[in-house]
Amino acid sequence: MPLEDVRLIDLPKIADPRGNLTFIEGHRHIPFDIQRVYYLYDVPGGAERGGHAHKALHQLIIAMSGSFDVVLNDGKDQKRIHLNRSYVGLYVCPMIWRELDNFSSGSVCMVLASNVYDESDYYRDYTEFLKDIPTT
Repeated sequence: MPLEDVRLIDLPKIADPRGNLTFIEGHRHIPFDIQRVYYLYDVPGGAERGGHAHKALHQLIIAMSGSFDVVLNDGKDQKRIHLNRSYVGLYVCPMIWRELDNFSSGSVCMVLASNVYDESDYYRDYTEFLKDIPTT
């Protein structure tokens, strides 16, 4: 999948002086059903997370608090996206290598995933990932 398939998604934001509310519905706001939710927190300064790709998994990555960068690579091109708003998600399709870095203090990264955890869906070696990228 090319990097053009990766995109930022503006999520519904209901503004209220008592506090804002955002909600996400599978196949309405994002292009998949949500089967798993996980989050990263207490990431030490200078640490990196990710460093893998998925064969079939679709994800929406959201900075719930603080900020961080997502570095995306489709085997040919690379781009860096800075996330820092809890009402904006980054849709990442299968076959995109991703790394997360530049975490601010106290940041929380939430990920909505299209499938339950399956280790066989991961590429953890970049060279192996590149071998399975279709050439055009």
